[in-house]
Amino acid sequence: MNLFEKIFNYQMMTRLENSGTFMITSQERIWLKTMLNHPSASLAFTPATLDKLQSALGGEQTLDLSEAFLEKARSREKHVYHPQLRALRRFIAKQSAIQLSYKVKDERIFQNEMAFPYKLEYSLVKREWYLLWFHMRHRAMMSTKLDKIDAVHALVISPERVQQIGENIERLLQKRQTHAKIEVVQTYNRELSRILYAFSCFEKQVDYDEQQETYTIRLTFMNNEAEYVLSKLRFLGLRVRVVEGDHLQRRMLDSAQRALARYESTE
Repeated sequence: MNLFEKIFNYQMMTRLENSGTFMITSQERIWLKTMLNHPSASLAFTPATLDKLQSALGGEQTLDLSEAFLEKARSREKHVYHPQLRALRRFIAKQSAIQLSYKVKDERIFQNEMAFPYKLEYSLVKREWYLLWFHMRHRAMMSTKLDKIDAVHALVISPERVQQIGENIERLLQKRQTHAKIEVVQTYNRELSRILYAFSCFEKQVDYDEQQETYTIRLTFMNNEAEYVLSKLRFLGLRVRVVEGDHLQRRMLDSAQRALARYESTE
């Protein structure tokens, strides 16, 4: 490819990107058509969108997975996509308040609570979707399983009220956030991508010291996520070292001392 072709391709890709258009490969189209055959596809897309995708992929083949995978004694299937996701995602995107009816652990039901949803989270451990929302009457941060939600209705509030709630949410989240600085041991610099993948669900900033040839990762996470961060640090082992973050340092030191104590000889 000569220089003029490269310039033309760059200009073309830039224009497509600015217009909101992106290119997909034939393998991606085949994968998409295969995924549209999954039962959850009817919940993930509106009927109009699903018909449009299927018509656009009409000439594509689907992946034959019958020979590649052998299924044995599976557990009860639980669909990843929840029926409430699409509606809640739209409320969050539009920054709309809602009236929320939901259950709690003791099966008590709360009806038409004034809520402002701001985030959807999925727990890989529990395989559950959660709605994170702000209780407008109690001014508290709440988390509710989507399976516990009985009904959701739109609630009209003023733009000024929306801005005020957004500021309250941001302030409360800042109070719950904590930071830690993690240094990658120089010997394992080549495994940086693996280390970053371990912290992929957290907000992070990576700095590189050219003189010391070391990478430093600054993590930002919620206080209640510290145990999960610790599990990732233990998994990475000798590859990383916590250089800032008193709580994480104390917990890692305590874990190391307890592990060594198991192998000390007793006389």
